[in-house]
Amino acid sequence: MSSNLVKGTAILTIGLFLSKALGLLYVIPFYAIVGKDNVGLYQYAYIPYNLALAVAISGAPLAISKFVSKYNALGDYATGRKLMKSGMLVMVTTGILSFLVLFFMAEPIAHLVRRDDEQIFTVEEITSVIRWVSYALLAVPLMSIVRGYLQGHQKFEPTSVSQLVEQIVRIAVVLIGAFIVVNVLDLSPRTAVKFAVFAAFIGALAGLVILYRYWRKYKPEFDYLYEQSPPASNISFVDMYKEVIGYTIPFVLVGVINPLYQFVDMITFNDAMSSIGLAKVSDEYLSMLNFLTHKVVMIPVMVATGFSMALIPVITGYYAKRDQNGITRSLDQTFQIMLFLTVPIVIGLIVLSNEFYYFLYEKNPVGSEVLASYAPVAILFGLFTVTAAILQGIDRHKWIVFTSLLGLLFKLILNIPLIKAFETDGAIIATAIGYGIAVGLNIFVITKTLNYRSKMVFRRLILIGIFNLIMWIAIHLTLKGLFAISPVEGKMQALLYILICAAVGAAIYGFLSFKTGLAQKLFGDRLNRILQKFGFGG
Repeated sequence: MSSNLVKGTAILTIGLFLSKALGLLYVIPFYAIVGKDNVGLYQYAYIPYNLALAVAISGAPLAISKFVSKYNALGDYATGRKLMKSGMLVMVTTGILSFLVLFFMAEPIAHLVRRDDEQIFTVEEITSVIRWVSYALLAVPLMSIVRGYLQGHQKFEPTSVSQLVEQIVRIAVVLIGAFIVVNVLDLSPRTAVKFAVFAAFIGALAGLVILYRYWRKYKPEFDYLYEQSPPASNISFVDMYKEVIGYTIPFVLVGVINPLYQFVDMITFNDAMSSIGLAKVSDEYLSMLNFLTHKVVMIPVMVATGFSMALIPVITGYYAKRDQNGITRSLDQTFQIMLFLTVPIVIGLIVLSNEFYYFLYEKNPVGSEVLASYAPVAILFGLFTVTAAILQGIDRHKWIVFTSLLGLLFKLILNIPLIKAFETDGAIIATAIGYGIAVGLNIFVITKTLNYRSKMVFRRLILIGIFNLIMWIAIHLTLKGLFAISPVEGKMQALLYILICAAVGAAIYGFLSFKTGLAQKLFGDRLNRILQKFGFGG
């Protein structure tokens, strides 16, 4: 079972990573097709959609997986099937209701977004894209319960494959459809954006088809287990859903907190920018912040949390056994790995912000500055995800709710005054303050609950900081040398400079980490054995 769990986690992680990577890469050709003046319309659709989606599925895959797994372990396969049958109806209902709410709330949301006649998008255009994307809510919730049920039976491949296929189909429809609309039918790029957001519905249908095929494959096995199972337990539907909802709330809040921060920007940014006479550029700057640079900033978060989150179940196990040494050791490793991986990527994004923005989108000093300012917040995003997961593992769910909402409250209070004072940087500062408060409180609760103290982590973080400073100097000097030879004059040259600087930075950071033994201590004996073959380690 342990082997299956490790394999399943790996499959889910790889599938999620590929899905997220595709979610960044498709933006490059899409941006080229619709142009910078129209790409902002796309993010006006997706932020409210992500919020509605979080409410509609309410953490269903994780919660249902946990519920089904629990009763399966007792040999009671009938109760899991009972939840599956009723849950299908519940998810269809919540999908329809969330679709109707988003569809009819589209115009009020659009009025919140358009605050000045000088803005480039009309209320009608914003309303239209929100309505087009809302159709996906009819299909996605149904997928969530099937994924959860299959995961509860330790079938992780269907979730991973269906997510990947859903993303591939969605992106193909976005790019091919947008290209045809703009270049073949000769219609407006804004019409292409409407078609692009509707692609979420088509992608969801493709995901459902994949899940249905897996369901047919596993059905004989599930039927056999069901026939061998005793009758379903006497748990009522009310009690059953109380248990499921109890699992979901913290998962939902952690998953939805980032879109909530973006939604705060969406409904306050344009108004604040209009009040200081910048309504003309407000839509463009918001799309840089909430869509174009946000996708890049989430890369280090995805890489770091993917590694560190694997340690969370270990911490939970040590907590259950009251093993203080194990808790301290695992927390030490979690925080160190997270920062060891995140900080150098963030530094690379800051130093190479001009080159990254040029390669991904276009040469734009404002966009590059937004990326450089926003990149450090990735460290807080990663720390929030990890600390919230630790709190979930030690059953401190109420604290997650409290710290998340408190941070969001500060974001809401500070956003408008900070935007008026610092423009786009003001929104970034407000986000950093909100996440900083939540992370600080999460760490405080973790240290108090687990009696966690570690001078060693503090010393290691100083060491990681020194390595990153040396790496930053090396990348900066390398870039300066490249510019002395030739300034960047095209996307391929920007990519070449990124690759050269990344290679230099990785070589120096890796060399220092291996020579001091830091990498070996963080990533264990397996890495140590590999490194010995190359002359590193003892």
